[in-house]
Amino acid sequence: QVQLVESGGGLAQPGGSLRLSCAASGSASIYAMGWYRQTPGNERELVATITRGGSANYADSVKGRFTISRDITKNTVYLQMNSLKPEDTAVYYCNVVLLRGTSNWGQGTQVTVSS
Repeated sequence: QVQLVESGGGLAQPGGSLRLSCAASGSASIYAMGWYRQTPGNERELVATITRGGSANYADSVKGRFTISRDITKNTVYLQMNSLKPEDTAVYYCNVVLLRGTSNWGQGTQVTVSS
């Protein structure tokens, strides 16, 4: 089993920045980590993922503004969010995919972009 602890959400002004962190604990081997987001009444959507080998994938809506990175030694994934827009407002969830194929979710962290 893997436990995920997220941090870094909060309030930012349009054009501002925030950095999310997600630390995974446990002994299971991780294949990939990523971030998803969800707004009320909508399905959870992919924001960005990164594999253990460093391959990153981004939603078109965040390309060029968000950067995902990871520290394998700490089992931690980061999401640097720049040039934030009001439409980025959502609950952001960390996700980890294990080598055995199972997936775990974090508790979610609120990101609000507003002036």
